[in-house]
Amino acid sequence: CASIILVGLCYRNEKNYLSFGSTILKKISKIAFDNYGFPKSRNIKQLIFYLKYFILIREWFKESRINIPEHIDETIYYLGQGYAFFWQNTGSDFLFNGNNNSNNIEFDNYLKRLGYTFKNDNQECGGYIILKNKKICLSMDAGSVPNAKYTKDYQSGALSFEIISNKKKLISNCGFYKSNNIQLNKLSKSTATQSTLIIDDTSSNKFTKINNHWLIKKGLKIIKRNIIFEKNYWKVNASHDGYLRKYNSIHERKIEFYPEQMSFIGIDRIIKKKLNYNHKFDIRFHLEPNVKLMKTQDNKTIFIQLDDEGWKFTCDNFNINIDNGLYFGNKNSYTNNQNIFISGISYNQIENINWEIKKI
Repeated sequence: CASIILVGLCYRNEKNYLSFGSTILKKISKIAFDNYGFPKSRNIKQLIFYLKYFILIREWFKESRINIPEHIDETIYYLGQGYAFFWQNTGSDFLFNGNNNSNNIEFDNYLKRLGYTFKNDNQECGGYIILKNKKICLSMDAGSVPNAKYTKDYQSGALSFEIISNKKKLISNCGFYKSNNIQLNKLSKSTATQSTLIIDDTSSNKFTKINNHWLIKKGLKIIKRNIIFEKNYWKVNASHDGYLRKYNSIHERKIEFYPEQMSFIGIDRIIKKKLNYNHKFDIRFHLEPNVKLMKTQDNKTIFIQLDDEGWKFTCDNFNINIDNGLYFGNKNSYTNNQNIFISGISYNQIENINWEIKKI
C-alpha cells in the first residue's frame, strides 16, 4: 500500500495510483484498528509497525506538498498514544501477545528529528494496565481475547503480569516464537508460558489450527477490572471466564503494591460456580534467563537475585517450587529460563492462593 502511494506521489499524471493507494490505506485502518485506534489484534509489535508506516506515508505527502489526508493524522495520533503508553513512558518491552524484546531508540530519534511528540498519562490502553513510578513498573494483560481472525499472534496470557525494578525485569512472560517451528509457536501461545494461573495443565483459551496458524477457537472475556493508583498504594483487580465452560470456574487476580515497603501482595482466586469436583492448579512466575533463584531448606521461601537487587517470594498456604522452562523473549530464538510455581488442589468453592514478592 505504501509503495502504491509512493508511485502515485512520484508520477503526478498517474493519479489512479494515489487514489487507489489511499483507498486501500483507509480500508486497512478500518479492518485493523478498533474505535480507539488500537490494533484489534491487541499486538504491541503491530502497533509500532503501523505507526512507522503511517508516519512514513505522511512524510511523503508532506515532501510532495500535497494535503495530508485527515485520517492519516488521526491514525498517527491514536497509534502514537499507544506507543507512548508502552515504550516512551517506560523504555521497556512487555512480552504480551506476540511481542519480543526490541530496541526502538533509533525510531525515537527519527520521531524527534521529524518533530513527532506523543503523550499518554493513562493507566490503561488497549486492554493493558501499566502502573509505574521512578523505580517500579507493574503491567498486566487485563483485556478480552480479540475476534478469532486477529489471533494469529495472540497468546493465552489473561491476567498475566510483569514487574520491572529499576529498568530490570523481575517477573516476565516468556515471549513469542513466530518462526516455522509449529510446536514452539504453539507452546509460546499457551498459558503455561505466561505469569498467570493454569487449571489442570490447560490453557485459558482453546486453539485450532487453520492454514498452519494456531487461532483461538473461543476466546475468554474479562468480566471485572478495577485499578487504584495512589502514591503509597497500588491495586489491580481483574477476573476472566476462560475456565468457566470446562471447569465452571472464574479466575480472579488481585495484586497490591506498597511502595514504601517495596512489597507486592497477590491473591489468585478460583471461584467455582459448581462445587462438583476438585481442580489441580499451577500459578507460574517466569523470569528472564539471567535471573538466579534459590529455595530455602524449609521450602517456604525462594530468593530472587536480580543483578544487585535481592527479592524474596513466599506463599502462605500452598507449595512453592522452581521449574525449568524456555524463554522466547528474543525474536525467533529460545533459551533456558526458570520459573517459580505454586501448585495445589482447589477443594473449596472459593479458593484463595496468597503470595508475596518483597524486596530485601
